[in-house]
Amino acid sequence: MKLGIHAYAWCSEWNNTQLDLIDRARRLGMDFIEIPLIVLGKFDSEAVGGRLRSLEFDACTSTVLLDDTDITSADPEIRKNGIRYLKDCVKATADIGASNFSGVIYSKHIRQLDGKPSEREYAWSADSLREVADYAAEVGVSIGIEPVNRYETFLVNTCEQAVMLKKMIDRDNVRIHLDTYHMNIEEKSFYDATILAGKDLMHYHLCENDRGIPGTGLVDWDDIFKALAEIKYTGYAAIESFVDCTGNMNTWVWRQLAPDGDTLVGEGTRFIRSMMKKYGL
Repeated sequence: MKLGIHAYAWCSEWNNTQLDLIDRARRLGMDFIEIPLIVLGKFDSEAVGGRLRSLEFDACTSTVLLDDTDITSADPEIRKNGIRYLKDCVKATADIGASNFSGVIYSKHIRQLDGKPSEREYAWSADSLREVADYAAEVGVSIGIEPVNRYETFLVNTCEQAVMLKKMIDRDNVRIHLDTYHMNIEEKSFYDATILAGKDLMHYHLCENDRGIPGTGLVDWDDIFKALAEIKYTGYAAIESFVDCTGNMNTWVWRQLAPDGDTLVGEGTRFIRSMMKKYGL
């Protein structure tokens, strides 16, 4: 299993002033860094790819959809814009030499409906992501569906729903991205959800129930690592904890969850590495 860190452990927005975070993640013994593409206009693929190559370091990327990129919008122009944006994210991922792109890529982040989603919203999402997946396959990128909690999306809250959407898309390079923070709210079992993802699991966010330092809260880490060991997981897993709120994505961090980013990463990494050793990952 590859253990990495999300850049939001240290920053609230990615741009070229954050390139040294790649060096920092490597110095701290991480296997990769997860870079957010939410503000894609400030993402310099050439600079990021150059730094990664110079350090012989790995990366993956992620994003969320917003108002003007919502592929479940009733407005076909917004859906088209969402497809363009996701393709641009895929291209940026490939351009830096990465092959793993995921997140809330199936509907607008923080959007609620008056009632349950209909087959229409799922179909719009699946049709759009099928087109994105076909493009991603051409450039060697896999895309991951990340279920998040009911307060952040109406469409995909559980691994079961992610598997359903993957089947609707019907593309081999569409896979599953799980997140323990959201699983803690929506799943009945960390173990069962992880086993259900199985061979389709491509990324795992390792978060405490309050998004603080892993190992300091209520998440059942033994349940998680037992399942990861059973499916012989060798993919990406990133600590995604926050010490600050972001200006471009709601994280609702209104109190200090760790003294600073380095403490969060250091203590969290030691705990996760101990669990990996315990379960032979």
